[in-house]
Amino acid sequence: MEGMKSNPNFAAISAVLKDNLDLIGSPVAVRVATSPDQVPAGIQEIEETVRHCRMISLAREGQVFYATDAKHQCGGGAWALGFRAKSESLRTGEHYYKLGKYESISSSRRTMDSVPNLPQETYATIYAPLEKAEFAPSVVLIFAKPKAMLKLAQTVLFRLGGRIYPQFSGIQSVCSDATAYPLLSGKPNFSLGCDGSRKFSGIADEEMVVGLPVEILTEIAESLATVVNAAGSKK
Repeated sequence: MEGMKSNPNFAAISAVLKDNLDLIGSPVAVRVATSPDQVPAGIQEIEETVRHCRMISLAREGQVFYATDAKHQCGGGAWALGFRAKSESLRTGEHYYKLGKYESISSSRRTMDSVPNLPQETYATIYAPLEKAEFAPSVVLIFAKPKAMLKLAQTVLFRLGGRIYPQFSGIQSVCSDATAYPLLSGKPNFSLGCDGSRKFSGIADEEMVVGLPVEILTEIAESLATVVNAAGSKK
C-alpha cells in the first residue's frame, strides 16, 4: 500500500471496530490524492454528483470509488477538501448568515475563518469501506452512536491518558471536522454533525461522526476490545 511504511490489515481492523462498536455499516477509508497517478488502477469515478458527506455514506454501505472536483456538489465541502478556493459568500460569511446560522455576518465570518481546510492541491478523494481499502487512506471516518464514540474516545486515551478537545462548529462536520482536520493535525476529531450532513448524507439523528488519522488506527484496534470489556464499562 503506497504511502505507508507498514501494511495494516484493514479488513481485520474493520472487523474489530464493527464488532466492538456495534456499527451499522463500515468504517470508511478516505484518501486525498493530489495527482491522477495516486488513484489506484481499477477504481472507477463515481457517476453521480453529490456531497462528500453523501460519498462517505455510500462507502459505508459498501461502494468503492473516487471523485474529482466536478463530482463534488457542495462548494463548502470542495473548499474544505482542497479542490477549490473559498467562494466569496463563504469568505465574507454571507452564505451561512443567509441560512440563518448566525446573528450577524461578522459572527459567520469568524466561524468560517476558523474552519480547517486542506491546501488547494487535491486532485481526487478516494473512498472505500475500510475492509475493502486497497490503498493507504489519509483518514478513516466512522458514523456511530454516542456510546460507541465514548468507547473510541476512551481508547484514544488508553495508553497516554489526558483529555480530548474536539473541534467543531456545527457546520461542515464531515468534510472539515472529520476529514480535513484529522489529516492536518494528526489528531482524531469527534463532531456532532451538521444540518447539511444530516440532511444529505444518511447519518442518523442519533449518530455522531469521528475522523481518525490512519497512523493511529492500529493502536486503536489493539486496545479497543480491552476498553470495551473493562470492568468499569457499561455493559
